[in-house]
Order: sequence, then structure tokens, then C-alpha cells
Amino acid sequence: MKSLFSKTQTIFLILFGFVLTFAQNSVKDPQNAVFYMEVNGKQLNKKINWEKFNPFLQEIAKDKGKNKKASWNDYSKTGIKYDATQYHYATMNDSVKSYNTHFTLENPEKFQEFINSVKKKGQEVTKKNNYSYVDIEDDIFVAWSGNRAVLSMISYQKPYKWDDDYAVDSAVAVVDSVEIIADSIKTDILNGNYEEEEKPFDYKEEIGYLKDDIKYLKESIKDNNAEILKLQKDIKYLEKHHKYPEEKKVPELTEAVKDSTYTPNAEVLPPPISQDDYYGEEPYEVDSSYQKEMDSLNIEKFKIVKKFAEARFDQYFSSNAEFSVTKDMLSFRDPNSDVFIYADYGRIINEGIYKNMPASYNFTGILGKMYNSNTSYNLYFDKDKVRLVNNYQHKDSEIQKSISDVYKGKKNKKLAALINDKSVGYYVMNVNGSKYFDMMYGLLENTGESEYQKEMELMMETMKIVLDEEAIAKIAPGNGIFVLNELKSKNVEYTDYDYDENYNEKEVKKTKDVMVPDFTFAFATENENYWKRVFNVLTSNKAFAKNFSKNGEFYAFKDEKNKNGYVDQLFFTVKEGIVYVTTSKDNINTNSQTEVSKQWMKDSSKYPLSGRLNIQKLLIGLDKEFKSKSERKTLDLLRKNVGEVYFKTEVKGGSIQTEMNYDIKNSSENSLMYFFDLFDEIYKISESEKPLHTL
Repeated sequence: MKSLFSKTQTIFLILFGFVLTFAQNSVKDPQNAVFYMEVNGKQLNKKINWEKFNPFLQEIAKDKGKNKKASWNDYSKTGIKYDATQYHYATMNDSVKSYNTHFTLENPEKFQEFINSVKKKGQEVTKKNNYSYVDIEDDIFVAWSGNRAVLSMISYQKPYKWDDDYAVDSAVAVVDSVEIIADSIKTDILNGNYEEEEKPFDYKEEIGYLKDDIKYLKESIKDNNAEILKLQKDIKYLEKHHKYPEEKKVPELTEAVKDSTYTPNAEVLPPPISQDDYYGEEPYEVDSSYQKEMDSLNIEKFKIVKKFAEARFDQYFSSNAEFSVTKDMLSFRDPNSDVFIYADYGRIINEGIYKNMPASYNFTGILGKMYNSNTSYNLYFDKDKVRLVNNYQHKDSEIQKSISDVYKGKKNKKLAALINDKSVGYYVMNVNGSKYFDMMYGLLENTGESEYQKEMELMMETMKIVLDEEAIAKIAPGNGIFVLNELKSKNVEYTDYDYDENYNEKEVKKTKDVMVPDFTFAFATENENYWKRVFNVLTSNKAFAKNFSKNGEFYAFKDEKNKNGYVDQLFFTVKEGIVYVTTSKDNINTNSQTEVSKQWMKDSSKYPLSGRLNIQKLLIGLDKEFKSKSERKTLDLLRKNVGEVYFKTEVKGGSIQTEMNYDIKNSSENSLMYFFDLFDEIYKISESEKPLHTL
């Protein structure tokens, strides 16, 4: 855990230093990038208060165990040019995934000092013909030359093939020949297209692997027995001393680490405690054969990753730094945004996550077609709010048109009248339900395997014939609203267990207060009789009538067996073309609205999708869910500072555009520093509540 925290801390410091930077010159962008980001450093640099950031970064960077101060005292002077535009990109396939950042140096000498402060102790910098580089971690590399620098995080995993019988990967061992990569495949590596040649099945090789598995299982039995023995010794030690043995400090290793040499993350064990504390039992012998084997595999993996990083650096520092981005990536970029992000979810699905899944699952066919889109985000850190604008555009123009048609529905003022400014939040939908079928047909079309394509097309045609789309659309045209009115306290009974001194279990009934939602869900219908028949069936059917009943114009559902649950009672009714499902009958009565809620009502009628959430009211309702002292302090802090979220979705510019706004509620200089101030206070609370452990 300590090693993981140290690695995460290092990554944070490096990436934070680069988060406002990138070379003003250009770099050749791999055409298979699935993620691309630009950060407007000129704007963001003006919004950052370094006087606040520096103490915070020094605090989280210092070694708590040794109580050392951060080795770098001014992160605003790392030698990085913070007011340059930043460009990031990520590539991925079934074996290699990488995240790359290119940035400008304002002061190369100062930058090297900063790198020396965060790299491994004693790690030497490798000097190449036209650049220098160092591995900050086993999968993080930084290279620089003049005023240009690059950070690459690269992960490698041996690719494997699935079939419907779950074929086992037959490529486990990595040979020393990976140290030599032919020039002919360097281009493929740089473009993320590297794939290893699939070998024919070798039964002798497979037998060897199965024998290795048997050996490993035997070693696991040995390890488990040793762990049981160790735990028994711990119990005896606790019985005698009532605490764990104190951990003896181990002197730091001062031996220099050679350049580009993998350092295994092996924990240095303290000297064994006195055997007298274990009543003279035999000392525990640690079996390190498995750890040595893992270290050997990790060393080979490090060599591969290092070669990938060097290949990228060689290409970049030998180029004229021209950067080219496809038009699709920049279709919805706003030059005035603080951060712009593009993600190709279709390729992430098709070529990444599900590429190697069994063909019978057909993930790439259905999900791949659904996510085959250009998706962009523009982020703005305004003074009083944070804005995020998302654009979704399917790469198939016909499918995009069918999606856009869904978002062109009629408005319904009766539903909007349920909005009130006292509620915690609401979500309104005004879409065209009849067009939803066309969209689904378009997404499902051509998603089957080629050998079943005719059957798939026939099934689609049959669905169109059988389903009366117009009749279904009248049942639920596409107008709906969900209103969370408040969170109410409810005392419930639950079962707990106590244990006597002999660890005999005893069942105990207890009570506690939980927060339950008071909400209303309503949607429009052009066929009231259909829903009334549905509710009548629920009250007349013997199986359903146990929980459903009718009282006047309301139908009620009550679950006596679940009376201690969060929602044990609901009311249904159909009134003036609206179907209501609510936790309280009073919720369907529209109250007089203030000017604020009237404006929300107007907005909800403008857009296909819109909503609002008052996080402050939500936290007040969740008050009883926070128990500990630190949780209560954090809750009080959030109550004073959290704001309100509002979003709207519409068809705009040939895409589906969603704008989300988060209003801030404190005295921070801007919304960027607002998040820092809030996180800083939460961090201080968590640190103040940490107990002092003595091991």
C-alpha cells in the first residue's frame, strides 16, 4: 500500500506540473489516438493561485513516515512554460496502452532540477544523441531536449486470443530478444498498431505450462500454511503483550540505481522479533521463490516498455515537431474554453475493451455501433460556475439523423408544473417516442455476424410489422418528469448480532433512522384507458392484490414485508392525460410557483432533456448517513460550500449537445480555485482525524 501511494503521489506531481503545458511547436499525432486533449494554458495560468497551491503540494509530497519536508519548495518554478497550450493524446490496443504529453520548457536547467527531485534516488539520466530521458517509475518516462519535453506513461500486457471455449493464452514467458526491436516495426509501435504474431498451438508447450500450474498450486499451499502459522504466532503475541510488535526502522539504501534498470518493489522486512515472544516456536521462514519469479517477469516487461518509450522519443526529437490533428477531433472545439477533450468511444470499445472477448458475446457489434461517434467536451472555469459542454455526433449520418429526430418531441406544460423551488432536484424529458423505434432499428441493423446477417434483417423486418409503433407511442409519447421533493427520516428495525465472551452468536433487534426519498414520477399518455386497465388488473389479480389496492382515484402499493425498506408504499393514478407514480398523494397537487421555479418551468419546456440538482439540500437530507466525527466535519464543510447543478440537452450543430453548469457558493477567486479550496479543507480534516499508530 505504501508503494502504491508513493507511485500515485509521483504521478500526480509530474502530471500536475504538465497540466498547463505543451509545446508551442507541433508534433506528429498518431492517427490511432483514442483520446485527445488541449488545455488553454494562457487562461488557466491566470486562474491558479500558486501561493495556495505550493503549500498544499509540499504537504502531500512529503514522506509522512519520516516527517520530511517536500524536496521541491516552489512548483510554480519547475522550469515548465505554464502559459503554453497543452496537448495530450492516448493510444491503445490489446497489448500496448500509452498516455503522452508534449510540453515546452521555459528554463531547461530548472526543469532538470525538478526531475532530479522526483526521480528515484540515485537514478542516472540516460543521454541519447539528441535528447536525455529518465524513468520516473517503471512505466513512466520523461525526455527533454532544449525547450521541448515529453512525458509517456506506457503499459504492456501480453495479448491473448479468446474463443468460445475460453482458449488459454500460450504466450507467458518473455525472452531476452525483446531488447532488439527491428526498425521495420518501430513505426507500428509508434502508431500503437503493434501486435505479436500468433503462434500455432503446441501441445508440448501447453503441457509444460500445466506442470508449472501444478508447481504454483503446491507453492500456494505452502504459502497458505506459512501464513496460518504466522497468524497463530500473532495471536499468541497479542495475548501476551496486548499489542503488535513495534516496527524497527531500516536504514535507507544509499546504493546508486543504475540507469534504466528495473528495481523490484520488494518490501524490506525488519529483523524478526524475539522468539521468546512466540513461546519458543520455530522462526517463520519466508519463501521468496514466487517473488523472485514475479520480479523476473516484471524486469522483462520493463525492458519492453522502455523500448516503446525510446522509439517514441527517437521519432519526436528527430522530427520538426509538426502536429497534425484530424478535422473530426476538432469539429466542436471552442478556442475560448479552458480545456478541450475528444474521445473516440467507438474505437475504445471495438479495439480496446471488448476486442478480445469471445465472439459469441458480440459486444463490438452492438456497443461498438452505439458508441461509434465523435464525442467532445469543452470545459470552462468561470468566476461563479463551472461549465461543461458535451457534443455527441454519430459517425453514421443516417443514425445521427434518427437520434436527432428522437430529441424533437412535443412540450408538456402540465408536467413542468410539478417543478418547485423547494424540491431537491428534477429531471424532465420531452422526446419523440415514436422516433425511438427508428433509432433502435438503425443501431441494431448490421450488428450480427455475417453468417447470420440475413436472419438478423428478417428479425428486424418482423419487429417492424408486429410492433404498432404509433399505438405504443400513444401509450407513452415521450414526455416525462422525475421530481425528488425531499429526503425524509424514517425509523426502521433491523437485525444485528452480539457475541458473548465465548463468541456465541445472539440475534438482537435494533432500530435506526434512515433517509427515504419523497418523489414523484409522471409521464404523459394519449391512452388513459390502457393504464387504468393495467392498474385494475393489479388490484383484481389474486397474486398482485395482496399488495395493490384502490381508494377513490388512487391505486396504492404497500409491501408489509418490506416496511423497513427505503420505499414501502407508492400511489398511482391517471389524471388529465398524465400517469403519476408518487410516494405521497399531495405531490401531484401543483403548488404556487415562485419566480425562480417559473423560470425553471420555462427552461424545462424548451429542451428535450433538462434537470437540476441542489446538492446542498441533498446533503441536508443525508444528514443521518454521516456518523463519525470526521464525516460530520466534512458534511458541515460541504453544506456551506457545495452549489447547484443544472443541465440541458438539445440538437445543435448536427450533434446532440449537453451543457452542464455547476454554480459555486464560496469566496474563491474562481471556480478552479473553488475546487482546490474545497479539497484542501477536506484533506486537512482527514489528516487531523488520523490516529497515531505505533507498530
